[in-house]
Amino acid sequence: MYAIVEIAGHQFKVEKDQKVFVNRLATEEGKKVSFDNVLLIGDGDNVTVGAPAIGGAQVGAKVLKHLKGDKVIVFKKKRRKGYRVKNGHRQALTEIQIESIVASGAKKAAKVENEGAKPAKAEKAAPKTAEPKAAAPKAEAKPAKKEESTQDLSKLTVAELREMAKAKEITGYSSMKKAELIAALS
Repeated sequence: MYAIVEIAGHQFKVEKDQKVFVNRLATEEGKKVSFDNVLLIGDGDNVTVGAPAIGGAQVGAKVLKHLKGDKVIVFKKKRRKGYRVKNGHRQALTEIQIESIVASGAKKAAKVENEGAKPAKAEKAAPKTAEPKAAAPKAEAKPAKKEESTQDLSKLTVAELREMAKAKEITGYSSMKKAELIAALS
């Protein structure tokens, strides 16, 4: 039995008891981890393909150790210009051993990082909904001023005149010019 599973942003074809090097996971050595994003499961001639993932499928693994990959040399050069830059890089990796592949009936693995991020988004969204409520009374306060200043309509903007025309249910106010709006409201 094999599975294609997404682990830390990369897709791997894994089998039971296989050791895999993946990008660094935020889990301590010796702990068990589970991956829910199983894209395909093959069991002999029976192949199950997810769209995009298989619901209830899970791959369980144990973190063996954290290590650094081989050094990669990044050398940049522009000929005839005297430009040479040499950099090195060692990728942070985690070695895991696949312990189980469950085709269905598995529970979703709890992700601590994602759960911590969701309440923060909810808290940010709550003030946004409170602001429009505070803005609504201000909008209601402006028409009171307009009613007081009905004597001098020429000092109002076209937008304010259109709002007044809309409130008085005058038709065709959207295409009227300022002078026409003043004449219709008088």
